[in-house]
Amino acid sequence: MFTKRRSAADPRPLADRLHAAERFPETAVGVFVLVVLTAGAYLPSPLYPGYQQAFGAGDLVMTLTYATFALVSAPALLLFGPASDALGPVPVLRMSIAAAAVGSVCFALASGPGWLIAGRAAQGLALGAATGAAGALIASRRPASGGRKAAVVASAAFLAGTAAGPVASGLLAEYAPAPLVLPFALHLVLLWIGRRRVTALAAAPGARVRRWRPTRPQIPAAVRPLVGAAALTGFLAWTAAGLFLSVIPVLLDRAGLGNLAVIGGVLGTVLVCSLLTQPLVAAVGARTAQLTGLAAVFASLVMLVLSAEGPVPLTLAAAVVAGTGHGLAYGGAAAAVEEAVPGERRGAVTGALYLAFYLGAGLPAIVIGLLALAVPLAAATAWVTAAAALLVPVAGAAVVAARRRRVTAIPEPALVSRTAPPAPAAPARPGLAVREVSRGPRRRRLSSAPGRTRCRR
Repeated sequence: MFTKRRSAADPRPLADRLHAAERFPETAVGVFVLVVLTAGAYLPSPLYPGYQQAFGAGDLVMTLTYATFALVSAPALLLFGPASDALGPVPVLRMSIAAAAVGSVCFALASGPGWLIAGRAAQGLALGAATGAAGALIASRRPASGGRKAAVVASAAFLAGTAAGPVASGLLAEYAPAPLVLPFALHLVLLWIGRRRVTALAAAPGARVRRWRPTRPQIPAAVRPLVGAAALTGFLAWTAAGLFLSVIPVLLDRAGLGNLAVIGGVLGTVLVCSLLTQPLVAAVGARTAQLTGLAAVFASLVMLVLSAEGPVPLTLAAAVVAGTGHGLAYGGAAAAVEEAVPGERRGAVTGALYLAFYLGAGLPAIVIGLLALAVPLAAATAWVTAAAALLVPVAGAAVVAARRRRVTAIPEPALVSRTAPPAPAAPARPGLAVREVSRGPRRRRLSSAPGRTRCRR
């Protein structure tokens, strides 16, 4: 377990915090697996220019290679999101780790674009299936009142892995031997550690194993406006981040920034800034975080439109702004849904929400690749970025409208006793009648009880 220095935010002694970690190993395992899986999914990002040169692939092939991740992870979220609710998170995470290992092997052995596409498909399957399961595992030991905190932890783990992947692969590709093999070999080692830690969990706490079959996630009617607004907000936040993780490395390389470590650092900056803003979500609230994040996302998209063909410093500034907006918008969207959804439906609804996130990261790359058949890549990127910026005010209006409807969480069965309305008063028995009689300008209340009568003035 990683520990931090004692601070005002966590005033407990170190021994108490370590004891709490021992009592909640599910949270630690969920965070570790989510970080490792997301890091592996974004290891290839700074390597795309090198792959394109090595294999002689066109812009359409490379953007489709990246977009394969979204095309596979989206169905995986729909299919396996409810699986963690029915089977428990442990079996789903085991399968996800195995699929991630296949993806890393494909990239380590890649000799052409086909290997890259197969690797991205395996990575999409792994992370798509694991997202809901890891989130459910992180929240499994937390009371319902800690839903926001669990959402922030899961979001931070997802972002930490997304940032670590491109930074690590960029550094290794620039300064270590075997740049296209070593990052994925190290990832396989981390996956092996993660599988051992998952296997050590006999079963998810409180999980009820029941029959499961792939179904479409059913979002409770009471939270549909809130989930819809959160999904659109997260879609746009991940559109901004996805542009940096897909086409921006190629544009930076063509602009003369050929150092892979620097390119990986630029990509990591987006996610590091996003990660640093995550604690603000709990402080300001989900709605304020979404609206503030959308404003920053809009500014970053405008900056990207202006810097599609240069200058590079403006792209770097856009990375900082995009990361700040991404962290607030994405974290606020996840926290809003986590607070409103019952625990036994959390896996399915979280999967549906992350479906929007993955589509936001992948669909723009597909559109850019198709447009690149007719126009230069920089122009296609500017057009798609401008279209995404036009959707930001729509997302802000949806967040405000969902708040006005004051959608509240559906009480979980385990919380009914705490949320149920007070029991109605017992009907009055004969002899306990209460009546009011007039006596001048004042009224007096007469109450009677068995065997006595009392007058209260």
